[in-house]
Amino acid sequence: MQQLTVDLGTRSYPILIGDGLLGDIGRHVAPLLKRPRTMIVTDAHVADPYRARVGMALGAEGISFSSFVLPAGEATKSWEGLARLTEWLIGEGIERSDHVIALGGGVIGDLVGFACSIVKRGCSFIQVPTTLLAQVDSSVGGKTAINVAAGKNLIGAFHQPALVVIDPTTLATLPARELGAGYAEVVKYGLIDDAGFFAWCEAHGAALLKGDSKARAHAIAHSVAAKARIVAADERETQDVRALLNLGHSFGHALEAETGYSDRLLHGEAVAAGMVLAHQFSAAKGLCPAEDAARVRDHLASLGLPHSLASAGINSGGAALAAHMAHDKKVRGGKLPLILTRGIGRSFVTEDYGLDTVAEFLDGQS
Repeated sequence: MQQLTVDLGTRSYPILIGDGLLGDIGRHVAPLLKRPRTMIVTDAHVADPYRARVGMALGAEGISFSSFVLPAGEATKSWEGLARLTEWLIGEGIERSDHVIALGGGVIGDLVGFACSIVKRGCSFIQVPTTLLAQVDSSVGGKTAINVAAGKNLIGAFHQPALVVIDPTTLATLPARELGAGYAEVVKYGLIDDAGFFAWCEAHGAALLKGDSKARAHAIAHSVAAKARIVAADERETQDVRALLNLGHSFGHALEAETGYSDRLLHGEAVAAGMVLAHQFSAAKGLCPAEDAARVRDHLASLGLPHSLASAGINSGGAALAAHMAHDKKVRGGKLPLILTRGIGRSFVTEDYGLDTVAEFLDGQS
């Protein structure tokens, strides 16, 4: 088992990474509890393979639990999903000192974290991510939210977990498409500020997706360490340090909005296409070498990930996509900070380009 720490002073918390940790999770949860009771929130895809395993591990430590199963999919991150979950937690007699276990992917983690930030003015939760995307990105850092009609993650709060438990063996049951979507977030860490890690991805990404356990373990540990370092430096994204984690997301969220946050385009798939667009936009503005933009596109394309508007199933004009970007939660003073790049591993934040310029660029893409 590896242990990393998100260093936030008195709110610091550990990240545990290791094969088989689900079967031993009770030992790590027990010290956090004021009473030997917890609640598990999961979704219909995750409940059957993993809820019983977690429950047995809790029972071995004398911890009782109740569980709530939500529908799988992005649509669950909604006002309706939030209302159902908060009513259930209150009905279960949740106390502020209790810890709710979020067992699932990014949707469950985001929704449970947000619910715990508001129920009884704040209670604790534990992230137990079962997808690659959640393991390398969304389970760490405390960003919690739901989606609304105007855009993705527009209603939410910063609410850090008390513990993150990552068991890479859960990836064995993950559908190939979900695994690929999560891999896009792995690649992101190389593109932000670690060209050497991107080169590692080029060499080992295919093996990771095919099931190479060593490659998966390395990718998870490296990504989580990078995320923990960035969150510790800029927890609430006030210094543009954490903003770099949004590479590809402003473009990607627009693509998700255009497809109605449906399974037509998974979040990680949208991020993959968004990262290519960010590099191509940078190249078009003379910021990034064209060969670097091509290298990013070619790597993602070689693994079957969306790498263009067409491959993401988007045929809308630039104005429509830019209109979605106007609702981005990062807009400040009427301007949208874009995460662009001067080359692989050299991302930066800029407000130099208006959405009309972005729309014109998108009109030239296919």
